[in-house]
Amino acid sequence: MNPFWTKIIKQTVLNHKREGIVSENEYSTFQLAKGYKAFLIELKRLAKDFVLIGIGVFSASFGFKGFLLSNHFIDGGATGIALLISALTAIPLYALIICINIPFIVLGYNIMGKKFAIKTAFAIVFLSLVLAKVSFPNVTDDNLLVAVFGGLFLGAGIGFSIRGGAVIDGTEVLAIYLSRKLGTTIGDIIILINVIIFGAAAYFLGIEVALYSMITYLAASKTLDFIVEGIEEYIGVTIVSSHSEAIRLMIIGDMGRGVTIYNGKRGYGKAAEMKEVEIIYTVVTRLELNKLTTEIEKIEPNAFVVMNSVKDTKGGMIKKRPLQH
Repeated sequence: MNPFWTKIIKQTVLNHKREGIVSENEYSTFQLAKGYKAFLIELKRLAKDFVLIGIGVFSASFGFKGFLLSNHFIDGGATGIALLISALTAIPLYALIICINIPFIVLGYNIMGKKFAIKTAFAIVFLSLVLAKVSFPNVTDDNLLVAVFGGLFLGAGIGFSIRGGAVIDGTEVLAIYLSRKLGTTIGDIIILINVIIFGAAAYFLGIEVALYSMITYLAASKTLDFIVEGIEEYIGVTIVSSHSEAIRLMIIGDMGRGVTIYNGKRGYGKAAEMKEVEIIYTVVTRLELNKLTTEIEKIEPNAFVVMNSVKDTKGGMIKKRPLQH
């Protein structure tokens, strides 16, 4: 293997795993090849993530500048707070987007980890730069069209960013944190936050603007759900793999999640040959799904993975585990 790539793989993928190696010169050819494969998967996933984040940023920016800003409509969450303050003061939106989301980036680092925080920081800074430097036409002044399509493009932007493993609205990170602290559902906390925001909008901007802003929020939330394929707050993941033990250790060790193991049989081929297999089931938040699928692909690209939405959870490790890991 090329010495340059060998050095990169040792300092990135294998340096994180270590796998009982005392000196980095003691890695075997097999370990280097395995590390190279994991590095390519990570690089491919990273490139895809940043493309999705870029699409999300431009979609959200178009929703802001093409529809919402000129009509002083707002959305829910952190973006709604930024829009509300921007409508009431002379502070530009791009500056507010950064300032308001800084606490959520720090919170995301503690809850979701370093990679999530870096991606989210990049997404928010990129969004602010696009809002500051790129011009978008004011599409329409019709209030209903502004509310619906402004919400649509903003929701699509948030959705694509989530698909890329980041957020441009930190409300969901706050909701995850508070749900673990208070034992409530993420949905309940998001609703409470938005009631406060739209109540403030009704007081400062007027009832009519607040009502149209609620339409914006509904359009954004429905578009967001569509973009992330209807994923709810929690995702139940069933994994069938011949490397079930390695996947189990990854979920427990790297992701800090609990697993349930089922003993089953799978049939495949024309003869429907039966084979004993361990079936893994775990529950993650939708912000962790990107990392889980990447790690599974590193272990076995052909693993059979089934994902289904889970409305809420009770007991187990998903809410009770430490916030820092």
